[in-house]
Amino acid sequence: MFLNFITWNVDPVLVHLGPLAIRWYGLLWAIGIYATLLIVQRLFKHEGLPEAWLDKLFMYTVIGTIIGARLGHCLFYEWDYFSQHPLEILYIWHGGLASHGGAIGILVAMYFFNKNVSKKGYIWIFDRLVIGVAICGFSIRLGNLMNSEIYGSVTTMPWGFIFVRNRETLPMHPTQIYEMLYCLITFAVTWWLYWKKEAYRRTGLIFGVFLLGIFGSRFALEFIKNTQEAFEANMFLNMGQILSIPFIVWGIWLIVRSLKTPLALN
Repeated sequence: MFLNFITWNVDPVLVHLGPLAIRWYGLLWAIGIYATLLIVQRLFKHEGLPEAWLDKLFMYTVIGTIIGARLGHCLFYEWDYFSQHPLEILYIWHGGLASHGGAIGILVAMYFFNKNVSKKGYIWIFDRLVIGVAICGFSIRLGNLMNSEIYGSVTTMPWGFIFVRNRETLPMHPTQIYEMLYCLITFAVTWWLYWKKEAYRRTGLIFGVFLLGIFGSRFALEFIKNTQEAFEANMFLNMGQILSIPFIVWGIWLIVRSLKTPLALN
């Protein structure tokens, strides 16, 4: 018997301005990216890095994230459809962004940022950037909650959500909130490592902790999530878990390597 639950029926549109609709999801994406910028700006200032780098980093990150997230969704989750309607890949306003695709997009973008701008090493920039990215992840998952999407299976926990807009009648795990929490925890840990332990002097340590915190938690959480696409129904590990494994392995490797490597001078 369900003892308690939360009825969730939030309108995903924040406000209508004539024919234009401002959606919570898009607004929270923008807020997350801006928060990332502010956090990295503080880190750059602390290390005395050129201010011009920040503007270029912002441009590379936004472009890489959006293109990667869109292509990731189309390729990993709905390729059968988009392979037949390739032009609709550009219709980003219709929705469909994948976090793993966004991660890959950032990886590619930072390769070019390092090559063309910072020239301090590929992993070096991630040891700073991902602290802000963790907060961006929190904001995006809040956007998923406002959209009543990507939630979990039926639960008897008192914090279960009935997602009215999806015509659910039973409480479901609000996995968007669980993901918001592990993003916040990852942010707190990486922030603490940076400021209290000067972990940025051990190249790859902060980035490795971030990968393990975000993608390790994501892998575990997928076991109570509903499948996003029909093809995942009979898979032992779903697409989100399969895509998380390389990031988890990479994170472990970075942490081990960083702890065995002498401290960097800057």
